[in-house]
Amino acid sequence: RQQGIFIAGGGSGDCSSGGALAFDLEYARWLDDHQRHINNLRVAVIADMGDDELRILVESVLLHYDEFFRLKNLATKSDVFHVLSGMWMSPAERFFMWLGGFRSSEILKVLASHLEPLTDQQLMGICNLQQSSQQAEDALSQGMEALQQALSETLAAAAGAGPLAGAGNVTNYMGQMAIAMGKLSTLENFLRQGDLLRQQTLQQMHRILTTRQAARALLVISDYFSRLRALSSLWLARPRD
Repeated sequence: RQQGIFIAGGGSGDCSSGGALAFDLEYARWLDDHQRHINNLRVAVIADMGDDELRILVESVLLHYDEFFRLKNLATKSDVFHVLSGMWMSPAERFFMWLGGFRSSEILKVLASHLEPLTDQQLMGICNLQQSSQQAEDALSQGMEALQQALSETLAAAAGAGPLAGAGNVTNYMGQMAIAMGKLSTLENFLRQGDLLRQQTLQQMHRILTTRQAARALLVISDYFSRLRALSSLWLARPRD
């Protein structure tokens, strides 16, 4: 688990019936497969392989991400709280987690110093992508805060009408809890929108950059998250006095 990148999945399994455990197993498989894709890409970059061959490897990594997002969507339907908790990530990754994954705007910041030289058009494209990603993240974060507030208010209204109250209050209690369930169901949509933003950021980055720059970007992203996993392992193995 110290290898790979920021997201889970892999294989052809269906997480919709297996819940959290199935997703965790798919996560481990995805990381193994991801490392194989990254190793092949790294060898090709070092060997200065031609753009046509390199493009195939870059697209294979991006397709691998697409497979993860499909699997994660199934897992979200099965157990949204498990996906949102990030317990399938390493501790250091969870520290940076946003809506069950990475912040697109932060990843673009990580890449900024590794993609030079960029043309003026590319630089503008990356800056616009980072700005639009930040705006989308802010909007989703505000939506999550509004959901938490609405859910809290609904539960507070139900608090005085618990099962030990009279029949009328019990009916009110059940009604309020039904409303809370309805509000909570929108949580899945927030996670899906977060993943859609992540997926679109990778795709747009690929369109802005040259094939060789995109390959380098994918390697930088992979190395960044590998270091987060390594940091987690060092932290967990530290001496405790």
